[in-house]
Amino acid sequence: MKIIRDEKDEMEIILEGETHTLCNALRKILLEDETVKAVAYSIDHPIIGEPHMYIRGDNPRKSLKKAAKTLKERSKEFKDLIERSSP
Repeated sequence: MKIIRDEKDEMEIILEGETHTLCNALRKILLEDETVKAVAYSIDHPIIGEPHMYIRGDNPRKSLKKAAKTLKERSKEFKDLIERSSP
């Protein structure tokens, strides 16, 4: 991750080597946070582009850390669920 801008109420980052999969998951979780006013991302070129994510809110850095933790927890829950249901 490369931080482009990190201000009190705005943050812009590049998620190097990532795709829509991670970006959409983070975006969705960030939108669940009441302190986040806006979140969006774009990938300029589908093959060689790097995702740029923009977050605006009360404390974007804190919100991003919280969203990453939530995504990790939900992924573990999903993995556990799959492993339990496998024969």
